[in-house]
Amino acid sequence: MTFDLFDAPPRAAREPIGPAAFVLPGFALPRAEALLDAIDGVAARAPFRHLVTPGGFTMSVALTNCGALGWTSDRRGYRYSAVDPDSGVPWPAMPEAFAQLARDAAALAGFEGFAPDACLVNRYQPGSRLSLHQDRDERDHGAPIASVSLGMPAVFQFGGLARADKTVRIPLVHGDVVVWGGVDRLRFHGVLPLKDAPHPLQARLGAQRINLTFRKAA
Repeated sequence: MTFDLFDAPPRAAREPIGPAAFVLPGFALPRAEALLDAIDGVAARAPFRHLVTPGGFTMSVALTNCGALGWTSDRRGYRYSAVDPDSGVPWPAMPEAFAQLARDAAALAGFEGFAPDACLVNRYQPGSRLSLHQDRDERDHGAPIASVSLGMPAVFQFGGLARADKTVRIPLVHGDVVVWGGVDRLRFHGVLPLKDAPHPLQARLGAQRINLTFRKAA
């Protein structure tokens, strides 16, 4: 195999960003169409919505959930719930395509046996951002987190165990997966404001980014 002078070199299957944190470039690409079909099914039963934080701010990222538990927020706080508060019925079951991808990605990152019971489905549009935060609402922090990017590119911020720690900026494109756990499980992370740069091969998604975040909440 030869590469043109200006071609990017091939990326490794697993790129470390911490002792127990990895980017898996393009890992979800072979399953992207199945994932998008499943997302449509989830959103038909539990539509995307913009949650309100305990401080009264409306989140710029729209969200829905699937799995036994869904993450939600309002003036009373952040929490997991088995029931969609908008409809009063359980969240849609996690599609098998989601669960298998999460298991496989976690295994490649060194976390065998990952069995997520919650999947947050986040929809970003140009200008949407996710502030630095830790994922602390889960009962057991021993399981990893797996995060899947579909659609428009984004810049993922990965910091330390304190909010003021220096962050690294990691470009993510359609099909990339990030997995972190172990000593990296509680590191602060976020997403910079999304630029309006639709993926040229993703007319189906248009000017948006979908992020699937898999967690073991209970």
